[in-house]
Amino acid sequence: MMKIAVISDVHGNLPALEAVLEDISRYGADQLYCLGDLTDAAPWHNEVIARVRSLRIPTIMGNHDERIAFDLPVKPLAKHGPEERAARLTAIEFTRNTITADNKQFLRTLPSLLRLHFGRYRILLAHGTPDSNETYLYADHPEAALQEMMDNAGADILITGHTHLSYVRTISNGLKTAINTGSAGRSKEPDRLASYLRLEICNSNAPTLAEMFRATIQKVEYDMELTLTGIRNSPVPDFYADFLSGVLT
Repeated sequence: MMKIAVISDVHGNLPALEAVLEDISRYGADQLYCLGDLTDAAPWHNEVIARVRSLRIPTIMGNHDERIAFDLPVKPLAKHGPEERAARLTAIEFTRNTITADNKQFLRTLPSLLRLHFGRYRILLAHGTPDSNETYLYADHPEAALQEMMDNAGADILITGHTHLSYVRTISNGLKTAINTGSAGRSKEPDRLASYLRLEICNSNAPTLAEMFRATIQKVEYDMELTLTGIRNSPVPDFYADFLSGVLT
C-alpha cells in the first residue's frame, strides 16, 4: 500500500500548516502534494513558502499564488460583500509588499497541474479545475458536466482545492471519483479545522476503482489562537481572524 497526502489552500497560516504536517508525519505518508494558494489571509506567506520549499513538496500554482507571482490585478468577486472585498485587497497588497524576491520567483515556477499514474488508473491534481485555477468545483456540480470534464482531462480521480470545502464524490457508476481536500489554512467548513486528504493506493492492479484506493478527509486541530493573534497583530485585516473564529460565516 502507498500512502499519499494532499494539502491545499494554506493561505499564509503557518500554525495550521505545521499541525497538518505533524499529522501527515504520524500518518506515515510516502508522498505529499500541495494544490496551491500558499499566500494571503494570514501573515506568514514567506514562512509557509519556505516550509514547502524545504520539504520539496510538489506544488501547483493556485490563483492567489499566480496573482502574487505575476503582479496580476485583483478582480472583485460577486460572492464577496463590501467588507470582504476590502479585506481581500488589503491582504493581497500586504503579501505583494512583503514577499521575498526568491519566494516570488518560486511561485512563478509552479505548474498548473500534476498527474499521477497507478497501473491503468489516472489521478489528476488541480487547484480549481483542470482548465482553470479560478473556477470553483463544488460537491453539487452537475454529474454529466463533471464526467465530461474528467473525460477530457483523462482523469479517473480528480483532486482539487480552491473552494475550502471538502468532499469525496463518486460518479459514473463508480468509474470516477472527484475529491476536494478542503483547506489546510482557511477552512470554510463549520468546524474551521484544518483539513487534508489521505489517499491510500491499495492495489494499482485492482479491477475496479473502488478496490484501487481509499480516500479520507482528515481534520486537524491547531493553535487557532496563535493564528488569530498573528493576524490581528499584522497588517492582514481582522476580517480573516473573525472568519476563522466563527464571528463571521
